[in-house]
Amino acid sequence: MRIGERLHTGAVFVVVLAAGALLGSALVQWRGSGGTSDSVPFQPQVDGRIRVEVLNAGGRRDMAKRATDLLRDRGFDVVYFGNAERFDQTTSVVLDRVGRPEAAGAVAAALGIESVRSEIDRNLYLDVTVRLGSGWEPALAPDAGAALDGERWWDPRRFLPEGERPAGEEGRE
Repeated sequence: MRIGERLHTGAVFVVVLAAGALLGSALVQWRGSGGTSDSVPFQPQVDGRIRVEVLNAGGRRDMAKRATDLLRDRGFDVVYFGNAERFDQTTSVVLDRVGRPEAAGAVAAALGIESVRSEIDRNLYLDVTVRLGSGWEPALAPDAGAALDGERWWDPRRFLPEGERPAGEEGRE
């Protein structure tokens, strides 16, 4: 009977401990969700998917890739990124392609770009084109820098010292 009492007491203890952990976790999440997050700046809410094309028109290396990563981290559907036909643009511009200026405004806000224009072209099968000028710098939140330095938050290789990374990974971007 004594072993049965100990098992019963142990089972009650485990259940109470698990319930306390669950309650504590719920309280921490509930308290933490009351305000806005500091890691992602305010973005206007837009209904539906926003298909975006990002073009490097300033000629700086990896600029379109960095903007693409930033937009994807914020929920935009970047369907293409690459180089523009020329690299002589100094200021960045966001172009509305389908008559949804609120979508173009949301993309511009996410990238910190002030210039938004409407140049409708329904043959492109996208909503917004971003043309990055050479003066564009990503609008970073304090802890968002790692996502733009080529190391993703989900990539376990970022925890390895430089010398221990798999062969061929040093220069890859």
